[in-house]
Amino acid sequence: MIDELAKTYAGKVTFVKLNTDENPRVPQQFMVMGIPTLLFFKDGKLVDQVVGAMPKGPFEARLKKHLA
Repeated sequence: MIDELAKTYAGKVTFVKLNTDENPRVPQQFMVMGIPTLLFFKDGKLVDQVVGAMPKGPFEARLKKHLA
């Protein structure tokens, strides 16, 4: 789903995947307690967070909210 949305929103949104085993400081910095966790940043600031799997429709709606 993420790869598909990355293509759809290319140039508007940057999606980044992080291996938490290889980069343990980043999850600690953002208090990530579960995998998957999706963090939304706008202008370099954390504006939203989703913990756990989410269907594409609600996820895309949340994404669009932050693009407005």
